[in-house]
Formats: sequence, C-alpha cells, structure tokens
Amino acid sequence: MHPYIFSFAGGLLIGAAVWLLLTGLGRVAGISGIMAAAIAQPRAGAWRIAFLAGLIGGGLLFARMFNVPSVTVTSTPLLIVAGLVVGFGTVVSGGCTSGHGVCGLGRRSARSLVATLTFMIAGAATVAVIRAMQ
Repeated sequence: MHPYIFSFAGGLLIGAAVWLLLTGLGRVAGISGIMAAAIAQPRAGAWRIAFLAGLIGGGLLFARMFNVPSVTVTSTPLLIVAGLVVGFGTVVSGGCTSGHGVCGLGRRSARSLVATLTFMIAGAATVAVIRAMQ
C-alpha cells in the first residue's frame, strides 16, 4: 500500500470529525480550546472528554493495527518546556493549528489564515535553525 494512503485517510477522518462536531454540536474542533475547557470545567461537556479520548485512542489503535514504528523521544524536561511554549503560543494566537488551520481556513477566516501562515513560517524557521546548528 502506498504510504500516502495513510495520510489521505487521516485527512478524511480529520475532516469528518471536524464536520460532525460542527454540525452536531455547533462547536469548532480547536483541540487546545477543547483541552483547556475540559481541564477548567470537567463536568461541563462530557463531549470534550470523549473527543479527546477518541483522539488518543484512535492514534493508539492505528499504531497497533498498522505496526507503526516507535519514535525516539527526547528528554522529559525538554518536552515539558516545548509543551509550555506551544501552550503559550495557542493562547497568544487565540487557537491552535486544528482550530485555525483546519476549521478556520475551512470557514474562510482571515484571522485563521494569518495565524496558519505564522505557524508555518515559524515551523520552517525552526527547522532551518536546527539544521544550521547540526
């Protein structure tokens, strides 16, 4: 099977999940917002917990079914710092890549276009700096 099939199927599943959440509950699938609300108000909206559990469970199931190779993970303190920096970025930008890049662009939001371009440029610059340091 061609490797791009997995990416294509994943894109279709993400699109379907976003559409179902928007049409079913009238909610945008911004993962950082869903996570923040689930932590701040755990009893207000069991759908948030179910949605997050589905993300994690779906990834684990996919990895098991298709024998996805494991990845070497860096140190735990570095992962914690990276998570905090990403969390800060989602607060500053008013959303994450799923909220802006998938849902916002699909709704033709100019704000989401600017945010997504910023994410992409920052990611490319980070890769360039890290490669230059090696």
